[in-house]
Amino acid sequence: MKIKALLISLVLAVALLAGCGADEPAEDADSQTEENQDQEEQDESKGEEDADATTTASIVSDEEAFKEAISADGTWIIATLNDLTFEEDLVLEGEFHNKGDSEQELYRKLAPYTQDEDRNITERYTITAPKLTVKSPNAKLQGGTFVGDIYVEANGFTLSDAKVEGNVYFANEEYKESFVQEEGEVTGETSLQE
Repeated sequence: MKIKALLISLVLAVALLAGCGADEPAEDADSQTEENQDQEEQDESKGEEDADATTTASIVSDEEAFKEAISADGTWIIATLNDLTFEEDLVLEGEFHNKGDSEQELYRKLAPYTQDEDRNITERYTITAPKLTVKSPNAKLQGGTFVGDIYVEANGFTLSDAKVEGNVYFANEEYKESFVQEEGEVTGETSLQE
């Protein structure tokens, strides 16, 4: 049974990586560039065990690896291969740059999903925790579901084709005004933290 689970995880990881390099229409060029860069960085990280962790993506399948990836010493993009459940609160913290390049904008991405070679989402996963505090600037939750409340303590939080089964609270008005909801859903309230 463990071998079967490992094989399924490997197939999903290959599908995720293969989808990163697929051709896209011209209007999605920025997204395509991001995904192509993801693939290059993942390939580089496979060959270099001592690679700088902040420049590569993390593809995780267990809770401990996820907690490490979202820490200040983690990576700029965190993809999951299955549902994850936590009893404790989580914190997404640290300043990371798009594609791990310090010349680019600050950016962090949680991606609880897998995709096919045409970048169509094939599986969406759920991250469950009592609370997720977002301290990384320009963080994005994309393609999956977070069950619990999200507390935003940074500018530029984005919900993109994702769902929050809970509330989204903002530490101040500036953070709330910088919030972007792209085809995302919040089942609870979206308001300032009291």
